[in-house]
Amino acid sequence: MSTLTETASQIRRDIVRMVHGVQSGHPGGSLGCTEFFTALYFEVMKHNPDFKMDGIGEDVFFLSNGHISPVFYSSLARSGYFPVSELATFRKINSRLQGHPTTHEHLPGIRVASGSLGQGMSVAIGAALAKKLNKDNSTVYSLHGDGELDEGQNWEAIMFAGAKGVDNLISTVDWNGQQIDGPTKKVMDLKNLHAKFEAFGWEVTEMEGNDMDAVVAGLNKAKSLSGNGKPVAILMRTVMGKGVDFMEGSHEWHGIAPNDEQLKAALAQLPETLGDY
Repeated sequence: MSTLTETASQIRRDIVRMVHGVQSGHPGGSLGCTEFFTALYFEVMKHNPDFKMDGIGEDVFFLSNGHISPVFYSSLARSGYFPVSELATFRKINSRLQGHPTTHEHLPGIRVASGSLGQGMSVAIGAALAKKLNKDNSTVYSLHGDGELDEGQNWEAIMFAGAKGVDNLISTVDWNGQQIDGPTKKVMDLKNLHAKFEAFGWEVTEMEGNDMDAVVAGLNKAKSLSGNGKPVAILMRTVMGKGVDFMEGSHEWHGIAPNDEQLKAALAQLPETLGDY
């Protein structure tokens, strides 16, 4: 049985190979969030690969920053939602694995089309409220980019969740300080995110997002804080491009695919642990 760290290494291999294969996609944020997805799908979240859209009786996850679909698809495939071999079809014509997750392709694990930034928080809140109405005690998880918080819809949703006590929601912000046009501080400085979420009535915690033990502990801490009248926000410090030295920390790898030489260099840094597709 592979360890979480070994699983994360294979998911990173999947990411760079998928994006290289079609010379299109978003490797930077995907690599940075690999520990989060691995911990969530292989350790923390109560979920069922025998996928049912309503998610009754199980934890559900919504990816708001849908451009990091490579890490999402790999995590779903590696945890049994669909064949790992299907990763080879990423972004190809008639593939279920589109550049941004879609529902009309009926891909198991995908509950909402995403990638139009700013909308995922609203969807996650709706799902959390539905669980409350159904007396379903499971948890709704969501992931958002920090640059995505430039979108105003987020803040209306964040205010609503705090005001209405949506306490079965755990929303994580990928706090890597980078977005497509550059550092978030230069594009539109987010200032004190911790204080902002608290002011909107959320329980707020922080964690290091590229340390597997810290991510597992951070997600479990957030779960322990839920159910107490407030939604929970996790501010997750990550490095864009983590795991591939020439990609790390640069917004330039937000949406650029590696060439053949760069792929070879990347894979040399990422041990193959579960077998490539």
